[in-house]
Amino acid sequence: MRPRYVVRIDPTHVGRRVSVRARTHANPPATDTVGVLRAWQDDVLTIERRDGSLARIPAGDLLAARVVPDAPNRRRLL
Repeated sequence: MRPRYVVRIDPTHVGRRVSVRARTHANPPATDTVGVLRAWQDDVLTIERRDGSLARIPAGDLLAARVVPDAPNRRRLL
């Protein structure tokens, strides 16, 4: 059984944390990105990763996408 990829985000989800799988047109053929959707302009998504870097992904390359819960707070162990 093949997986069913579904894109469940749109421009109204700007500001939310998302998980995105997109084509890369290289090897590997797809990559995953998790972060906050900062912009969706001219059919290009801008996602800010946890480390602060930005990923720009053309909407036409999306294979799957969804809103995910906020990252859990990391607590230091003493």
